Amino acid sequence: MFIDQATIHVSGGAGGNGCVAFRREKFVPRGGPSGGDGGPGGSVFLESTEHLNTLLKFSYNREFAAERGRHGEGSNRHGRSGKDLVVQVPVGTVVYDAESGAKLWDFDAPGQRFLAARGGRGGKGNAHFATSRRQAPRFAQPGEPGESAFLRLELKLLADVGLVGFPNVGKSTLIAKLSSARPRIADYPFTTLEPHLGVVALDTDRTFVMADIPGLVEGAHLGRGLGTRFLRHIERTRLLLHLIDAAETTERDPVEDYRVIVDELQAFSPGVATKPVLLVASRVDAAGGGRRLQLLRQFCGQQQKPLYEISSVTGQGLDQLKQAAWSALLAIREGGDHVNASL
Repeated sequence: MFIDQATIHVSGGAGGNGCVAFRREKFVPRGGPSGGDGGPGGSVFLESTEHLNTLLKFSYNREFAAERGRHGEGSNRHGRSGKDLVVQVPVGTVVYDAESGAKLWDFDAPGQRFLAARGGRGGKGNAHFATSRRQAPRFAQPGEPGESAFLRLELKLLADVGLVGFPNVGKSTLIAKLSSARPRIADYPFTTLEPHLGVVALDTDRTFVMADIPGLVEGAHLGRGLGTRFLRHIERTRLLLHLIDAAETTERDPVEDYRVIVDELQAFSPGVATKPVLLVASRVDAAGGGRRLQLLRQFCGQQQKPLYEISSVTGQGLDQLKQAAWSALLAIREGGDHVNASL
């Protein structure tokens, strides 16, 4: 099960109280104050790891509290510090304050650590307050409570290439053909109910990560269909492959299909609208010399955009598509804006 949103409550441990005590030793008739300090409470940290790829565990456990500090004791014995609590989250998790919506942290690499709730300070014992004028203080300082907060966690997949398009245009079949990912594939709407990641290898030294995003429909940015839940996952991708069905099994206008998806991406995020895009005509094995493929070729010629014609069933055009995606990623990594692919 893929879970990409969760709300949790984190609490730092309370600090231990300071102690009020006096020395009671033989031959020391007027022993001074000897109350030790309380220990500080533990803090709650969030830490990113590559060993998780979903927020599923936060569906079962939403409360995370660090250990409190121990109280001070007599004979100037300080309380033990509370143990910190480290909660692991997947790489790609974004942390928001659940109440204000403010963005607090973005885990974009493994091993990063974020202080989610600081532990409370330990109280001072009465030995701490002894002076030449106040030699027997009979008070101590209480420990402070730890910080607490409700946090909203949002997972955004880290992928180099994202597949977008209408449902049933061949995205799942393509990622299954190019990588070891095995998404569910069937001939009905919304077969893909969750994003899938796959590693595409050109050779041993050239690989990139591809994400299959559930199909979009018109009005997705307003909540229609399933794609609206997963549009956030393409925000991190550097390159989009826009698949358009070239098969003659539908009466839709392929150019209109392209424009609908572009409008949905632009309405969702201006940042997504600026990402480089490669246009891909899928299922050309079922296109023949049909109208849809001809319309796509004509449109791409007018827009001066390359069109990559592929069939995941026969393997036609897949090597050329991988090479084009790799070349586009290299240009993006080098900071070039000359990639001939944009919305």
